[in-house]
Amino acid sequence: MSKWVRFKHRDVTAFGKLVGDQILVHEGNMFEQPSATGEQIALGDVELLTPVEPTKMVAMVNNFHALLDKLQMPVPKEPLYFFKANSSFLADGKTIKRPLGYDGKIIFEGELGLVIGKTCRNVSVSDAEDYLFGCTCVNDVTSFEILNRDPQFAQWTRCKAADTFGVMGPVVATGLDAGQLTIRAVLNDQERQNYPITDMIFTPAELISAISHDMTLLPGDVIACGTSVGVGTMRPGDRITIEIEGVCSLSNPFE
Repeated sequence: MSKWVRFKHRDVTAFGKLVGDQILVHEGNMFEQPSATGEQIALGDVELLTPVEPTKMVAMVNNFHALLDKLQMPVPKEPLYFFKANSSFLADGKTIKRPLGYDGKIIFEGELGLVIGKTCRNVSVSDAEDYLFGCTCVNDVTSFEILNRDPQFAQWTRCKAADTFGVMGPVVATGLDAGQLTIRAVLNDQERQNYPITDMIFTPAELISAISHDMTLLPGDVIACGTSVGVGTMRPGDRITIEIEGVCSLSNPFE
């Protein structure tokens, strides 16, 4: 397994491979045989950025059996999804902020993020994993009460794509079996979510394939796989941490 990060150091944006507490700086393209420069920088000396710069984040709805069982909802026949705006993307350690003019519940949702590694269009399920670069943590933040506030139209984009609501990182881990991971969400010191990716309705390969038949997925694009039971409300002063055990931990304050 390799762990890749993007960072800023002395006002320069760069990327590299994280090994322990050191970043081995690379150059070129993260997705196309990047080469090591030989420079090493301590993790504590950099500002971490989102691990990739997606052209889009495609985020799933109702993709876990346990959640649908709890809600007594039927299993969808195909993946259901929405988009996170590029301006919503937020890195590890940065502050999640409430949209001005909204005073309702702000919800966290711990999710697995699939990072696409090469241009992907109309791929089969059997070939889909060839287009997967790696995995990251995602917090799908939601202004929950906006979603169904207008009975004429469910406002998925507005409630999900506000500034700071597309939280991801801090690394992209490669060389994993994405279908065998476990996602945890810890609010302050209390575990709120702990669920296996094996409970997904549509597997990572099925998601990549299905979405690629609707639109072209580009290197760096992220698919947020949806969440399971245990999502909850954040209050000012809280810290929410999303973890993939042995891979990474994404931790952000909320105000």
